[in-house]
Amino acid sequence: MTDKKPFPLPVNPAPQNIEDDLVASACAGSEPYALMVLGDSMLPEFEEGWVIVIEPSGVAKDGSYVIAWANEEYIFRQLVKHADGWMLKPLNPLYPNIPIAGDLSAVKGVVVQKKKPGKRKESKFYE
Repeated sequence: MTDKKPFPLPVNPAPQNIEDDLVASACAGSEPYALMVLGDSMLPEFEEGWVIVIEPSGVAKDGSYVIAWANEEYIFRQLVKHADGWMLKPLNPLYPNIPIAGDLSAVKGVVVQKKKPGKRKESKFYE
């Protein structure tokens, strides 16, 4: 039997300004990245703790789940077209819709997959 020592993983504090951290990161702007769902605004489709994979260069269309910049923060919502333009819609009706003025420049990426951590088979892909 061999003694296995734990492999240390570096832990960095959360950035104070996410926008600056994204610009300074080594990842290209078009590389997919993963986020963890927090809160209940996207229930029942997305439970808290699930991981979502974001494609920054993905095509945002009516019904897409997106990460967008709205109200001075990044937000996870469903993109919906309506008579007056576009809005960011939570799936949980307890939260308000957020209108998007003008074009879709507020959309920063499209969700292409969700996965329950630790469960290989519990995964879903989106177009």
